[in-house]
Amino acid sequence: MFTGIITDIGTVRAVEMRGDMRARIGCGYPMDSVDQGASIACDGVCLTVVSKGDDWFEVDISAETLSKTNIGANGWTVGRLLNLERALKVGDELGGHIVSGHVDGVAEIVGLSDDGDSLRLTLETPAALARFIAPKGSVALNGTSLTVNDVDGTRFGVNLIPHTQQVTTWGRAATGDLVNLEIDTLARYVARLAEADAAMT
Repeated sequence: MFTGIITDIGTVRAVEMRGDMRARIGCGYPMDSVDQGASIACDGVCLTVVSKGDDWFEVDISAETLSKTNIGANGWTVGRLLNLERALKVGDELGGHIVSGHVDGVAEIVGLSDDGDSLRLTLETPAALARFIAPKGSVALNGTSLTVNDVDGTRFGVNLIPHTQQVTTWGRAATGDLVNLEIDTLARYVARLAEADAAMT
């Protein structure tokens, strides 16, 4: 479980295709405090630490994960920067929203514009996920907890304040980028309950 508050920017140092894909990710975390088998969200994807060193950890990425995320769409290459977040501990501050690290699909950045000091992003989401996204609701994009400003069909907008751009990879966002999208768990269950009610009437 995560909060969508990014705590480090990692760098892909190596990628190897085995039965699954294995990636080595450099980071600033004190690795003596990270257990092997721990979960770390990498661009919003919950991955398991299978090996570690002084300033890096390795993860295995299954074919299923590759098919559902931008890892498979964009491909992780050496030098790619990733938003990182360690798993939530009991007693930690919940500063974003509840994020599982289970990516629902991939959205595409279709617009970028300045909005005061903030950066406004417009994204196109898969039609099957659009109904779960509502104005003033929450989404996780590349692991970052963000508030939805507006929705227009399969497109929605978010704003990135300067701080978010500085402490995440969002300061490097570009039109055409594919990003990992996780919808709000509460929105999923509300929609499911509404479907069940409709089926009973």
